Amino acid sequence: MSTEAYQAKYGKMLDPKEVSVNLPDGRVITFETGRIAKQARGSAVAKMGDAFVLSTVCYGEEKDGDFFPLTVEYREKSYAAGRLPGGYSKREPGRPSDEEILSARIIDRPIRPMFPENFTREVQVIVQVLSSDKKFAPDVLGVSAASLSIGLSELPFEQQVAAVRVAVVDGQNIVMPTYDQVAVADLDLVVAGTEDSVCMVEGGAYEVSEDTMIGAILAGHEVIKEMCKAQQQLVDRCSKPKMELKPKFVGEEHDKLVATVKEVVWDELNKDVHSNMVKTDFYPAMADLCAKMLEDSRILAIIGEGEAQDPKLAADAKGIFSELERTAMREMILNEGVRLDGRTTTEVRPIEIEMGVLPRAHGSAIFQRGETQGLVICTLGTKADEQRFESLQGEGAKSYMLHYNFPPFSVGECKKLGLSRREIGHGHLAERSLAAVLPLPEDFPYTIRVVSEIMESNGSSSMASVCGGCLSLMDAGVPIKAPV
Repeated sequence: MSTEAYQAKYGKMLDPKEVSVNLPDGRVITFETGRIAKQARGSAVAKMGDAFVLSTVCYGEEKDGDFFPLTVEYREKSYAAGRLPGGYSKREPGRPSDEEILSARIIDRPIRPMFPENFTREVQVIVQVLSSDKKFAPDVLGVSAASLSIGLSELPFEQQVAAVRVAVVDGQNIVMPTYDQVAVADLDLVVAGTEDSVCMVEGGAYEVSEDTMIGAILAGHEVIKEMCKAQQQLVDRCSKPKMELKPKFVGEEHDKLVATVKEVVWDELNKDVHSNMVKTDFYPAMADLCAKMLEDSRILAIIGEGEAQDPKLAADAKGIFSELERTAMREMILNEGVRLDGRTTTEVRPIEIEMGVLPRAHGSAIFQRGETQGLVICTLGTKADEQRFESLQGEGAKSYMLHYNFPPFSVGECKKLGLSRREIGHGHLAERSLAAVLPLPEDFPYTIRVVSEIMESNGSSSMASVCGGCLSLMDAGVPIKAPV
């Protein structure tokens, strides 16, 4: 078949459709589809200046379950900056760098809530930086590209999402700032949202006021609104027909199951919720009550017994139990002002601190808040100990690092040891929290490494890492500007 005949039958193979958004300073963000990666379920490109970010989405077969297996991958290619990878192998490594993992998490967080609650197909979003701009980071464009690629696919997606970076320099809000502007900014913020609302904020600041923070968020959201409208224009023109999503629970049989589960467990469940158990007692109690419920004759009459048991109805019964557990806790908090451990809504968990617990460490501290415990260690080194890294902007070095470890025993589980994306993300959060109070390198010419070992967890272990990290720095004699 000739090219002309093929195009007459199927259309042009390279047939891009574009929409554009103007930023307040006159720069333009362009969204495109129909030219690259057309066999993906959805593909889209976000462009600004020389930056060219591609997102693709694919999905698997429908599966029963209560878990949404969404995977977001973000990759920066060396050729995007006209560079060769460093080291002996001139190929990008298989494992993403910490920076790529952090960017993937920024993309994941705002798009995940836009999928329906009962959607359980496996979904994979891959965002690749194909061309980078020397002036600004391309990572936030990945949120918009990912949102658009999903919107163009058959996947159900509630609203289009976009993200921008906002820097505050000399009191001015700058949307999509350059690297140089971020370097001198009082506030560096990533804001993500829909046309209606803000759904994610992440950033760091040098002790700015609440008004400055709110102003930056609102300035970012004004641009986000226009970006979401532009995405929707492409979705309206080019989207594939959306798949039909079956309701999670339907029919009289389910209604009967809901009523029966509540009849069987509610009184005992409510009693356990009000008993102020510690976590290590409460979780087993809930598991035992759920197992007891599944063996009750009233439940077995609905879901069946032995080989005749309907696995979907059994799974539904467990899901109903979980919803009742959540309802009982929520009602206790809202109606009685009491939380699961017996505290009121204004009480903080008990806090205990020990300093200098490891004799050979330069600085160490245990920070315990309720059932969350962090053992945090500070080690000082010379300039030769700095961490070398390579990015699209070239090579660089870090003289301050905070690493976060979350071993399975901290929550009483048996799991394979390994560095998870969550550990990298929490470490980055805590690292940024303390960076603003560290002394300048010329005043304190040491390499600083803080390691947070989470020994127990029931509540924010990243917060414990910040508090414990601050204590370990003080124990090591680092002249921080203020406690955090």
